[in-house]
Amino acid sequence: MTRIAVVGCGVVGSSWALVFSRAGFDVAVWDAVPAAVQQTLAFVRESIDSLAKQGLGGNENADTVCARLHPCATLEEALAGVDYVQESAPERVQIKRELYQRLDTLAAPNVVLASSTSGLPASSFTDHLTTRARCLVVHPINPPHLIPLVELVPAPWTDPAVLERAATLMEQIGQAPIRLSREINGFVVNRLQSALLGEAFRLVEDGVLSVADVDKAVADGLGLRWFFMGPFETIDLNAQQGVAEYCRNLGPMYYGLAKEQADPREWGAPLVTAIEQQRRTVTSADALPARRAWRDRCLAAFVAAKRRVLREQGNV
Repeated sequence: MTRIAVVGCGVVGSSWALVFSRAGFDVAVWDAVPAAVQQTLAFVRESIDSLAKQGLGGNENADTVCARLHPCATLEEALAGVDYVQESAPERVQIKRELYQRLDTLAAPNVVLASSTSGLPASSFTDHLTTRARCLVVHPINPPHLIPLVELVPAPWTDPAVLERAATLMEQIGQAPIRLSREINGFVVNRLQSALLGEAFRLVEDGVLSVADVDKAVADGLGLRWFFMGPFETIDLNAQQGVAEYCRNLGPMYYGLAKEQADPREWGAPLVTAIEQQRRTVTSADALPARRAWRDRCLAAFVAAKRRVLREQGNV
């Protein structure tokens, strides 16, 4: 693959443009709103300089990376000569169905059509296409230029070779792909996050903990381990003889907890209002943009530190 098209230049699309261009690929950039394309170009330039200051820059300067970005006035122009399309249009089925009808017609038959959607299965907006076998979900964790994980989710008709091509490309650009065997509601990361969020809301609703203390339990507890290892490795290392011993000792307790948590609860308006009020005492509404920028700076610093520590420990 030599040329990529980024279709849709919102927050996710802009980050994808950075990921592909800094990996050495020519990137055609298009959005239905022309101003969004210019915002993406500015984002990439600013991010290259910022990442370099935080130890995540490569060997190329912003001018070199940005020279690979090619703003396009039309979708037809963006798709000319590309091998792969990363679509990041709004999360509405009808918009995607109409867009993919155009992609199906305009893109050469061998071009992979990948969606960044965070929850819509590809089958919901590609079932009507002539060349639907080349479509799949390639869902990043936002922002992909800082967080490498990517979920590859095939539709029932996705050609296995297309899944393989997408996985190979993600590895080439430095992402960390995981392959789902089939479509599933919420994909993987949202399902894992859903379990934690469900319990977090429950603990607040039942008056067990404040919002701040729930956040602290993760940020200063579970999150420190999960920052560099997953849940299975965590429990494998938390028992003298490994995961089987852990399950023998604590499996009954977790089964009991699961029965308590088996009755899902809606996030009702009074509960959401209470959580909102607690959060706004920590970060006011007008301070949210600055806090998001702080989050991204922390992510960049943590990613750089993680790479360094794992490299020094011989476990890259």
